[in-house]
Amino acid sequence: MKYTNIVEGKFLKRPNRFIAHVIVHGKEEIVHVKNTGRCKELLVPGAKVILEDCSHNPNRKTKYSLIAVWKNHILINMDSQVPNKVVYDALYYNKIEEFENLTLLKREVTFENSRYDIYFEDNNKKGFVEVKGVTLEDCGISMFPDAPTERGTKHVLEMIKAVQQGYIGVIFFLIQMEGPKVFKLNWKMDSKFSNAVKSAWENGVKVLAYDSIVNQNGIEIGKPIKIDFSTP
Repeated sequence: MKYTNIVEGKFLKRPNRFIAHVIVHGKEEIVHVKNTGRCKELLVPGAKVILEDCSHNPNRKTKYSLIAVWKNHILINMDSQVPNKVVYDALYYNKIEEFENLTLLKREVTFENSRYDIYFEDNNKKGFVEVKGVTLEDCGISMFPDAPTERGTKHVLEMIKAVQQGYIGVIFFLIQMEGPKVFKLNWKMDSKFSNAVKSAWENGVKVLAYDSIVNQNGIEIGKPIKIDFSTP
């Protein structure tokens, strides 16, 4: 995933989940935030952020989109539209070691009452992949979610049904940074989602976590990360 027309800025405030105030080239700008999650530990006053200049689009209300932020020495991509594409591309180019020789890939395919991010087939099997972008990190531990997600819980529980009907089910956590050594479920934030993922894993759903190689101009799949399913 590549970006064009990248500029740096300094974060000031975020009055709502859709916009932020950022200093760009010495001027305060209202910018679009490409992530509706809380991200409170990332978007702190004075944080150095990366923006994409989208002024070429006459239909936009804001000139810039906030796509990444520096947290200490780690650059974290926080574009919520990116994880699906990164994982899809990685599957397409055989960069995920658990998948080989796929014969079909589709985006946004429905099973029962859930629309899953990716549908795939190989010669003998069919399956679904649900992708979750991870931006929360603390002391080398990445976690999801950073806010309660009823919709996410529903998707996970229906993934179990898909596996029971003979599909391969995959929950894929894409950590939108490089550096974390382990991934954990955020039981404190959403115990229902966390319990659903653990139950899915115990019932045959594959749960994967990969980090990402992130720079100012883009993001691509990194390496598999250890998953800790333990409860608090």
